[in-house]
Amino acid sequence: MKKYMLGLLSIPLVASAGMFGLTADAAEKYGKPDKVTEWVFQPCFDSSDAGWANGVVPWIEAVEKATEGSIKFKLQPSGAITSGSEAFSATSAGLLDVTACWASVYGGDMPEGMLAFGMAMGADNYRDAWAAMFGDPKYKIGDLVQKASNDRNLQWVGWSSQGPNAMFTKFPVHKYEDLAGKKMRAGGPQALFHEAVGGAPVAMGGGDIYTAVKLGTVDGTYWDTGGIDDMAFHEVIQYAIMPGWCPAQHQEIFLNLDKWKALNQWQRDRINDVFMSTYFETSRMHAVGVKDALKVLEKSGGTVINMSEDEVKRMRQLAIEKVWPKVAEKSELTAEGVKLWKEFLQDIGEL
Repeated sequence: MKKYMLGLLSIPLVASAGMFGLTADAAEKYGKPDKVTEWVFQPCFDSSDAGWANGVVPWIEAVEKATEGSIKFKLQPSGAITSGSEAFSATSAGLLDVTACWASVYGGDMPEGMLAFGMAMGADNYRDAWAAMFGDPKYKIGDLVQKASNDRNLQWVGWSSQGPNAMFTKFPVHKYEDLAGKKMRAGGPQALFHEAVGGAPVAMGGGDIYTAVKLGTVDGTYWDTGGIDDMAFHEVIQYAIMPGWCPAQHQEIFLNLDKWKALNQWQRDRINDVFMSTYFETSRMHAVGVKDALKVLEKSGGTVINMSEDEVKRMRQLAIEKVWPKVAEKSELTAEGVKLWKEFLQDIGEL
């Protein structure tokens, strides 16, 4: 089976220069500007989320260092300025300067975000995900997401794999039929998958999940694996099902496009320079968090179920037949992205 190694993935982002707006103004002085730009950064979540310390903070530190302090951030938790569900649209409108979230989940603001969030049973790991989105010039699905972002007055400036988005349940799951009829907290693309396996998706805010599982209102939840201990889910669920419905869930960072254009070319180049390095740094950090979270679950008496290789293939085939077409019908860009994702999995031997 063909797998992408880091050497291949190190194809520089300069290959996507047009995507990131690298058009220099010859009359502009190239270099660090005299003034300091200050941005308000409010993610769709607060500091309890694994994406805070393992995604947002490293990116902020990298940008401030790369721009030699000419860009500074004021990091605020969800709800400080606007609600988490409104942070994406608020950044588009300029109420916020920067946000981090999952564009495919919150309000359906940008269906193309599903291509970057992670397809149902798509890439097995963050290295393969990078290859499909940016590293291999044959696919470059990331260009589609950037176009959709620009169309919404946003610039996509950061990305991080949070590891598997899996099922955390009160019941064992060894084959996808075991999910049939089960009520699971699921939003956006998670709900598309849960419906495809015959389950009953239930929409609710993250803060309500613990109580809902404890009281039996739902039978479990879909969540990023590295965040289950942060949410104390190990206290109310018995099983973690690996690799989950999305083996490599991702989180994106978006900047208001007007604020991006207001930077000089040197600053834009420096932000682009750290896109790949912070992706691999934060993705590795999340991978460590996944291992630690599963250990917490097992220590509390829970069980990690690893689906068989044959079952993973069955589930991937089901996802491609029933879930991916629903993503493709969202827009012309998602249709193009789904086609490229399918080609990528075929080329690496997963289909």
